[in-house]
Amino acid sequence: MEARCSVLVLALAAVLSVSVAYDPLDPNGNITIKWDIMSWTPDGYVAVVTINNFQMYRQIMAPGWTLGWTWAKKEVIWSMVGAQATEQGDCSRFKANIPHCCKRTPTVVDLLPGVPYNQQIANCCRGGVISAYGQDPGAAVAAFQVSVGQAGTTNRTVKVPKNFTLLGPGPGYTCGPGKIVPSTVFLTPDRRRKTQALMTWNVTCTYSQHLASKYPSCCVSFSSFYNDTIVPCAKCACGCEHKTCVQGDSKRPLTVTGKHEHAHALAARGHRDREAPLLQCTTHMCPVRVHWHVKLNYKEYWRAKIAITNFNYRMNYTQWTLVAQHPNLDNITEVFSFDYKPVVAYGSINDTAMFYGLKYFNDHLMQAGPYGNVQSEVLMRKDASTFTFRQGWAFPRKVYFNGDECQMPPPDAYPYLPNAALPAAVASLGTAVAAVVALLVLVVV
Repeated sequence: MEARCSVLVLALAAVLSVSVAYDPLDPNGNITIKWDIMSWTPDGYVAVVTINNFQMYRQIMAPGWTLGWTWAKKEVIWSMVGAQATEQGDCSRFKANIPHCCKRTPTVVDLLPGVPYNQQIANCCRGGVISAYGQDPGAAVAAFQVSVGQAGTTNRTVKVPKNFTLLGPGPGYTCGPGKIVPSTVFLTPDRRRKTQALMTWNVTCTYSQHLASKYPSCCVSFSSFYNDTIVPCAKCACGCEHKTCVQGDSKRPLTVTGKHEHAHALAARGHRDREAPLLQCTTHMCPVRVHWHVKLNYKEYWRAKIAITNFNYRMNYTQWTLVAQHPNLDNITEVFSFDYKPVVAYGSINDTAMFYGLKYFNDHLMQAGPYGNVQSEVLMRKDASTFTFRQGWAFPRKVYFNGDECQMPPPDAYPYLPNAALPAAVASLGTAVAAVVALLVLVVV
């Protein structure tokens, strides 16, 4: 009986671990790492490693990606182009040529922009930043070249590395095993000849928000022109435990895990704390808030305003993305100040839109402060068969910022349409018509 229960628990855990990594709005989204062996060397091979981001609205921001693995044998990295191992490891057994990295579990990061040309290859050296595929497909890729020694020199003797890990830049990604696939085919620049890799394997990594963080990283608030109520983010929507916040500005006391300290005390705590979020003190304690305001109502159109506010003093969100799910987003007429693309996960359903900043204008959401917000308005055509302001219909069903789902307000807190609004308007119109008719009668008489 106990054995059966253990098997059931393990099976349930496996199902749940898979399900939390599935995104219904981007069912095919993943990061695929491809290794192409381009040539053999006396003791190994030279490979080009390509990181392709096939996620529609989740990018990798600064400080960028970190890729790790475990060698299957006693391989070493002789040299790299377009990336570098963070540690060399113990190379004392080598007397003449010293390898770039001798660790059995190397950790590799991208090079920064501006490195010498002889250290670059195509799609490298962006500081680890990779765009979302739906936002900029051309920048949704990174690559580097690695020369591996003490490895096999044929397809039969080469062993695929194991235990791949990917940080982007934080946790959340789970990588499967490397799988040998048909060799990649390349076209020469004149497109008249095809060449192919000597050997290719792929590694697929998927993202789970539950693995990345215990709490959401953003929250949503609502307001409307037809109700004075402003629905704020829920209290402690992103968790309040063990968070550092600032009252107003960094010169005021900081609240750190229940204690009050001054800014100079925080500065003395070292590199680890400097990398942790430093939030403006709010009731929701979220790094980012998305506000949706139902602004105007026209005869055939209606308008909503979207504002994104950054409450993190230590983070600039580069090439941010915002995804909203709403039944009227299939009929967008115009988007002001943002770029927009529909996210069509399923052929017959078009209720999801991705918004992102205009390049060189507002594609950077600056750190908390007077410039830490971006905003736009969306004009949508009404569908007479579905449009209504009742029961919170005008507000989105789901909101994602940078690929992470935001905490929504509870449904019973949405701004409601006053019950007397429509009858009162009709009564006022009836009274006006009656007055005009009476006036005409008096004139005629």
